[in-house]
Amino acid sequence: MATYRPRVISLTKRTGHTFGFYLRVEQGEEGHLIRCLEMGGPAELAGMKDGDRILRVNGTFVDGLPHSEVVDIVRNGGASVTFHILDEASYKQAKAQGVNLSDPQSKPVVNGVAKHALKPKLCYLVKSSSGYGFSLRSVKGQSGLFMAEVMPGGVAHRAGVKLDDRLLELNGENVEDSTHDQVVDKLKQAGSSIMFLLVDEETDEYYKNKGIKIGAWLATTKYLPHQPRIIEMTKGSDGYGFLLREEPNQTGHFFKDVDRGSPAERAGMKEMDRLVAVDGKEVDSFSHEQVVDRIKKGGSHCCLVVVDKETEQMYKQGKVSPMLFFEEMRDSCSPPSYTEAINLPAPVRPSTPPLETRALLKPKLCKMEKTSAGYGFHLNGIQGICGQYIKDVVSGGAADRAGLEDDDIVVEVNGVNVERSSHEEVVGIIHRSGSFLEMLVAKKSVYSHFTDKGVTITRQLLGETSYAQVHSANVPETSMEERHEEKRHEAEGHNDEETHEEARPETPTEPARERYGYRQAAAEKEASDKCRTINV
Repeated sequence: MATYRPRVISLTKRTGHTFGFYLRVEQGEEGHLIRCLEMGGPAELAGMKDGDRILRVNGTFVDGLPHSEVVDIVRNGGASVTFHILDEASYKQAKAQGVNLSDPQSKPVVNGVAKHALKPKLCYLVKSSSGYGFSLRSVKGQSGLFMAEVMPGGVAHRAGVKLDDRLLELNGENVEDSTHDQVVDKLKQAGSSIMFLLVDEETDEYYKNKGIKIGAWLATTKYLPHQPRIIEMTKGSDGYGFLLREEPNQTGHFFKDVDRGSPAERAGMKEMDRLVAVDGKEVDSFSHEQVVDRIKKGGSHCCLVVVDKETEQMYKQGKVSPMLFFEEMRDSCSPPSYTEAINLPAPVRPSTPPLETRALLKPKLCKMEKTSAGYGFHLNGIQGICGQYIKDVVSGGAADRAGLEDDDIVVEVNGVNVERSSHEEVVGIIHRSGSFLEMLVAKKSVYSHFTDKGVTITRQLLGETSYAQVHSANVPETSMEERHEEKRHEAEGHNDEETHEEARPETPTEPARERYGYRQAAAEKEASDKCRTINV
């Protein structure tokens, strides 16, 4: 029998405001339905979808309760209300199968991310002028060394090290049986950076009880500051747009001559990135011809795992494969939440103030009204490839005043995600918008930041809360129109703060394209030949 995993969405509202949705019961439909989501309201931003069913309110199972009781529970929820939500298809399937939804069959999803299984962790530390910011201690009666005096905000703390974590490995070498002095000596010899494998008390106890030896192959990579990139590409008329080659005195397969404007460049491929895997298969031991053949077998699509030099050196230092990251992402039910993504430890470099960093790591919602001169920008696309970007923004025009800039990547148009849409489809949406246009866009750097981490770009990342009316509608067995108008109940006095899992498919890390060690004649064309521009 299938497992059903509710999303947990907590909503918070200000005094006098509501959540931005209707709570309804409808003739011929089971459950308490989410309807009439207000675009930009707390519920919509939190990830509620039309037709979602509410299973629990503040922990109380409400699926079998009368509508009026559910409304009262919401109203009496205080300043914060937490909802357990199931999407419409899963709810109907569960009901058809007779599943008892009051008995959770698996861990709920929180903030769009399922609670992770207990795992040891890899932590990468780069020494600062004040050192690493931790000390080691031993515990009488316990083997091994433990983290102590972890300095708040210091290198170790930012790298994910926690007080009382037990040290298992140092730079890929097991040190569980080493003395304090031996480990200190290894630290001194390590230079300016170290990779730790650590385990907290709960995780340590979990594996001990199961009799499982803990190693780096079990670890989470989420604390590492550099990660491999998962590049998904759809081949263009000129191929993927890169050369694959082997370099003298280097092991592996490397990308060269990435064509400007090609699927590979748009997917984030960089010169001298090393190829780790093709369609989930590690290729370190493959010959050049075998790698080319595997890419060809993918037809017009391929998924590559790649690393840059900095990332590869970090993984080598810990003696772990970059595939550890890929496998963790593949096994995860969803990408990291926005909060996790912006708080991942960063490599040591001149720091940007936290508030400024948050501001930089946001898309932009640009609203504009057409003038007699139009909107004042060009929409560019690559022939045969999904994905659109902004060009030729007219200074002082509607687009310029709304905040659009050259090379901004278009994510949504009028609330519709267009990352997988063709050029013609996006143009059609713009033309049908009349005199007003709303676009969610992201600078290339911001787009790459989130897509590299598997984070879906939505309005939620704006960090803004647009408080719209939140309603609850009780619908008798009359027409939908009459139910909507006559039995509206406003869910007063509760607010919700959200944690949710996006139902939308994961945002692709942009299309990518390949030239398997040879350059197709068409790939020699200039990027400008591939671009089609429409003046909107």
